[in-house]
Amino acid sequence: MSNILVFSNWQFLGIFLPVFLCVFYLTSGKNRNAILFLGSLVFYSGGGLFSLILLIALTVINYSIGCAVWDTGEKTRFASVAALDAAVLILCKILALLSSAKVLPFSFALPVGLSFYIFKMIAYQADLYRGEIRRKPSFLQAAAYFSMFPQVTQGPIMRYRDGFAGKLSRRKVTPALFEDGLILLTIGFSMKVLLADRIGILWNEISKIGFESISTPLAWLGAYGYSFQLFYDFWGYSLMAAGIGMMLGFPFVENFAHPYAAGSIGEFYRRWHATLGQWFRDYIYIPLGGSRKGTARTIGNLLIVWVVTGFWHGGTLNYVVWGLVLGLLIVSEKYLLSKSEALSSVVGRIHVLVVIPLTWVIFAIPKLADIGVYFGRLFPVRGSTGVINSGDFVKYLEIYWPFFAVSVVLCIPAVYRTILRYRRKPWMTAILTVLFWVSMYFSIHSAGNRFMYFSY
Repeated sequence: MSNILVFSNWQFLGIFLPVFLCVFYLTSGKNRNAILFLGSLVFYSGGGLFSLILLIALTVINYSIGCAVWDTGEKTRFASVAALDAAVLILCKILALLSSAKVLPFSFALPVGLSFYIFKMIAYQADLYRGEIRRKPSFLQAAAYFSMFPQVTQGPIMRYRDGFAGKLSRRKVTPALFEDGLILLTIGFSMKVLLADRIGILWNEISKIGFESISTPLAWLGAYGYSFQLFYDFWGYSLMAAGIGMMLGFPFVENFAHPYAAGSIGEFYRRWHATLGQWFRDYIYIPLGGSRKGTARTIGNLLIVWVVTGFWHGGTLNYVVWGLVLGLLIVSEKYLLSKSEALSSVVGRIHVLVVIPLTWVIFAIPKLADIGVYFGRLFPVRGSTGVINSGDFVKYLEIYWPFFAVSVVLCIPAVYRTILRYRRKPWMTAILTVLFWVSMYFSIHSAGNRFMYFSY
């Protein structure tokens, strides 16, 4: 995989992005969609020839059939192209899973960003069929929307109908918008490299030691460490994507709204990857009947959505279990905890601060047997086996406590809002400049960790 696919890599930030922006700004406004599409193809080419050909083929197919859906409103054509998109996604995920299990006689890697651009294509077709896209898109508008590289590895999953069409037709990059975009890019870059990648080393170390050999305190430290790694990995990339989009003249789209400040798991996932949750709501949950057909049907629809959400994140069984567990927890909040406001408030916060990190353990470990071992360390029982180093917790806490401290502070919404409030102050500019170059140093001199959504 080419390094230009990784936003936090120096090849992307130091070569691809500056060159692309120069070409983009030197191009007249009416031709910028073509530059955005061609630049996105160059970006995708880093994932290999197959990834590039698949994107181009799906773009042409979806645009062509979308035009027919626009002209005729024919349900059969909409259903056929939506089914084709979904089938491609499912097939590629199955092939990637079989390849990782070494069942196939050949190697197969999931094309980068496949889940994201296929979801955009399905939403595009559904909105065309429903008449929610008011003006027939041109090929370049649709192609730029499907392939827009800042959104391909982490979202947001923007809908064409939600003002995107207008921005593709007419948009201006003002100095203030560019500056704000650069600030978000810097903040996100720093979060990814200086927090997510550094604290992620802890989980890697625990995995090398072996789950059966760690103490209970270290198991809990590892669970929270992985939670913070995931949090700042995704938040960092989301801010980088938003910043690059703003530098191209697109408005800021909030995809990540301080989820650990939520009061329940349901609210947590309305704040975490918000556009993905909205996609599942609009194109799966509501078409299934939503909450309109009684309690039993609503519970069933919620569980279906969460199982699909798990499968979207990965093809191994642990992702499905993760989705099912979250679905059951959300159902319990909706129908049991909601009966008592006081109980809901207390238990909801416990869910967010304690249970969510535990669910990330399921998310992180592919094999169910290993998950069982890890939870056995989290909640030890008499007769547990394994070589356990009782001093391992102190050793790793001494190394990683600064990263945990900074992670906790930045989780506080007021802290982030303060950073944004003073973003144009000279002293804040100086701090952000230092953070950018320190992050660039670490990006150049360390391997870092892959972004989680590259697996999807």
